[in-house]
Amino acid sequence: TFEEGFDDIHMLKGIENYSHLWLLFIFHQNIERGWKNTVKAPRLGGNSTMGVLASRSTHRPNGIGMSVVENKGIISKNGKAQLVVEGVDLVNGTPLIDIKPYISYADSITNATDKLNEISPIPNREVLFADRLKLILEEVEKRHHDFSALVKAVLAQDPRPAYKQQLDNDEKTYRVTLYDIDVGFEIKDAAVRVTELVQIG
Repeated sequence: TFEEGFDDIHMLKGIENYSHLWLLFIFHQNIERGWKNTVKAPRLGGNSTMGVLASRSTHRPNGIGMSVVENKGIISKNGKAQLVVEGVDLVNGTPLIDIKPYISYADSITNATDKLNEISPIPNREVLFADRLKLILEEVEKRHHDFSALVKAVLAQDPRPAYKQQLDNDEKTYRVTLYDIDVGFEIKDAAVRVTELVQIG
């Protein structure tokens, strides 16, 4: 949604021509914590450091982040614009400072390299839901139709601390919040097993 003064639907004229968009935003939950010249790199096990400007750390000198999302169209309510997107990896209430079209010929670089990915590739684990969660999951998906897919997409990447990602069995229960649901999960036999789905609030 757009704040008053920025909600004129004419500002979005032509945006339907683009399948994806860049969102520029502020890491508002981290600004007060400040920043350092170097940060611990999760992809390197969480112990090695690299320059903050060579990382995607949320603790940045200017607090600005960027994310690509899928453009699902515009909603107009009483002449006020709302933009519908999917694939958002921001917390609720994150302030946006700009929206730009993703232009494939300019933004997609086919010969780009990522040496960190060669050293430490992103995990891709199987995600399983406990049988007892079936009814709860059905209720959640009445409100959030893509909830199961979102949980699988997030947890397949194994969001545990990097030094734990080598463990294919981990008795600890970890938690992430997706939409208004607290998701509890553990790692067993190399798979991510969702054990809890708890409504927040």
